[in-house]
Amino acid sequence: MKKLIDFIRSKILKKVASLQIVAVLTRIFAGLLTSKAIAVFIGAEGLALIGNLRNFVIASQTVASLGFYKGIVKYVAEVKESTLELSKVISSVFYAGFISTVLVCFFCYFKAEWINDLIFPTYNDYAYVIRIFAIALPFYILNMFSFSIMNGFSKYKILIVINIIGQILGVSIALILIYQNKIDGALIAAVITEALIFLITLVGIINRRSLMPLIKASTCSFGFLKKMSFYSLMAFFTAVLLPLVTLSIRSYIIEHIGYKYAGFWEAMTRISKYYLMFISALIALYLLPRFSEIKDNAIFKREVFTFYKIIIPILSVGLLLIYLLRKYIVLLVFSEEFQPVEDLFLWQLLGDFIKVLSIVIAYQFLAKKMFWHYVLTETFLVITLYTTSIYFIDLFDGIQGAVIAHFVSYIMYFGIILLTFGGTLFGVEVSDKTNLKI
Repeated sequence: MKKLIDFIRSKILKKVASLQIVAVLTRIFAGLLTSKAIAVFIGAEGLALIGNLRNFVIASQTVASLGFYKGIVKYVAEVKESTLELSKVISSVFYAGFISTVLVCFFCYFKAEWINDLIFPTYNDYAYVIRIFAIALPFYILNMFSFSIMNGFSKYKILIVINIIGQILGVSIALILIYQNKIDGALIAAVITEALIFLITLVGIINRRSLMPLIKASTCSFGFLKKMSFYSLMAFFTAVLLPLVTLSIRSYIIEHIGYKYAGFWEAMTRISKYYLMFISALIALYLLPRFSEIKDNAIFKREVFTFYKIIIPILSVGLLLIYLLRKYIVLLVFSEEFQPVEDLFLWQLLGDFIKVLSIVIAYQFLAKKMFWHYVLTETFLVITLYTTSIYFIDLFDGIQGAVIAHFVSYIMYFGIILLTFGGTLFGVEVSDKTNLKI
């Protein structure tokens, strides 16, 4: 425990103060303002439509970027002192990303009507929003690649500035569009705000003009892209399949219960996302690098239980307070129309508690590149989440079933994680010299 506390004092606070906390706080504040505007000017029905569009946008952005973000950060950080290797990294991801982005853009633009029928009920014609998204997508991808490269160069100060200004710009545009055009404005904001941040990122690109000559078709490496495929497939589950499953569940709620209730469920998931951002930032910042350097079972076991000893009391108290204050939270973030959301907190909070416990251990998959373990467990989670949601929604004839399914799915997922690492976590400690075998 002392080691974790020392790490927090010496490194985490410094890094978080310079990047993570600032980014998380601005993102939460921007999200709260946007959610409040949607609640006041559009209502629960509009929130459901925006939720479906956002899920489609996130999945499309990930496909267009090939899920390269984390890989770019890692490899740029490793080879930034070598011009040849850096050229190989930047050129490979640029040209691969260019091809994938063009394909996704053309698909979205020319298949906009089909996509509209897929993510919206047929009597809503928002195909023009999909076409706007297709035009804005390349700017988002350029921003993502530029951001990841600067991250790899540890340009934290400029990243802070871009984060803050970008969030302010995004929420300002969203609020203006929502106020003037209601649901149409909110949908347009959902597809263009992140792309507009590229205007801010241009400042960082100008400061790194020396990187532009490194982008050469001749230095593209299929071997390097094969290494990056690991990150692509990981992103496929977290940023493509999961949003699409969420979209499917919400569409099922719209079809069988109604727009308004789908909006209530979307409101609950938004609140959940806001308070989990802090925990996710801490876990990603500390556990991933820490697990990467651990070489034996005993230390891994102690690290997990030490983290649990610290995080579980804090998480429990925090979730309890959120539950007790749920009425005021709903009114603060949304409006009186969303009061039925209060009935969803219990199962959502319980599911989120188990989710955090699962993620703490599951980060070992990423740290040790346990690819097939990750693929199988994430596949299990996605399938379980969808099937239990449909089952419990039908069983309880309401959205209460969706949050119960959230809890049940993560209980089962946590069980699979414990089975995978059971020998390591609950086995007998023989020696700290033992090689890590999971």
